[in-house]
Amino acid sequence: MFPYLSIGPLLVQTPGLALLAGVYIAMSLIEKAAIRLKLNQEHVYNVVFWGLVAGIVGARLAYAARYLSVYLETPLSLFALNPQTLSPTDGALIGALVAIVYGRRKQLPLRATLDALAPGLAAFMIAVGVSHFLSGDAFGAPTNLPWGIYLWDEVRHPTQVYETILAIGVFLVVWKQPLGRAGTGVNFLLLVALSSGARLFLEAFRGDSLIWLDGWRAAQIISLGLLIFSLKLMQSWNAPANQR
Repeated sequence: MFPYLSIGPLLVQTPGLALLAGVYIAMSLIEKAAIRLKLNQEHVYNVVFWGLVAGIVGARLAYAARYLSVYLETPLSLFALNPQTLSPTDGALIGALVAIVYGRRKQLPLRATLDALAPGLAAFMIAVGVSHFLSGDAFGAPTNLPWGIYLWDEVRHPTQVYETILAIGVFLVVWKQPLGRAGTGVNFLLLVALSSGARLFLEAFRGDSLIWLDGWRAAQIISLGLLIFSLKLMQSWNAPANQR
């Protein structure tokens, strides 16, 4: 893995660099989708911007709350440019809440806005996979397979590579919009369904999974729930108006 890039006297964290590149590409795709769907481009951009800011701040504060004694001793650590000191789940929930509130205040149509976000979010997931590859996070379980990689004192499944390949596949499908009906929110639900299915598969090879109760992997339970929910909602949203 390649967590740092040396540029003269500077050490650049490559995982963070990958995520920044992902944000830039995602924002570009979202802006283009907003124009195509005839949405207010500025409002859609701000939905993403404020959701992202709130998500990052919330993720850092949630992480700091778990290690409060450390951050009380070194409070400037809150401003460290280290993606490993974030709580992704908390950040995603906080960011989504702020984005929803902003979107409602600006009276953005929910389904069309979700479809505008879909290609950008799909592209960003590729960047997340690349970031994990560079940092060594989201590592795999030990394996004897010939394509295993040596990481953290074990030969492991290259789950970061699996994750990136699956994310590329999801992006290509979402980009093609095979279900049509742009602006109905169905393409966003397709993204959720495909991403949930990919995580359901990927989690079987992870070596750092959170385990619930009697050996159930938390991410698989959540992914299965999201997959079922998105498929059911997709059926409803994709139905002709006279069948609803």
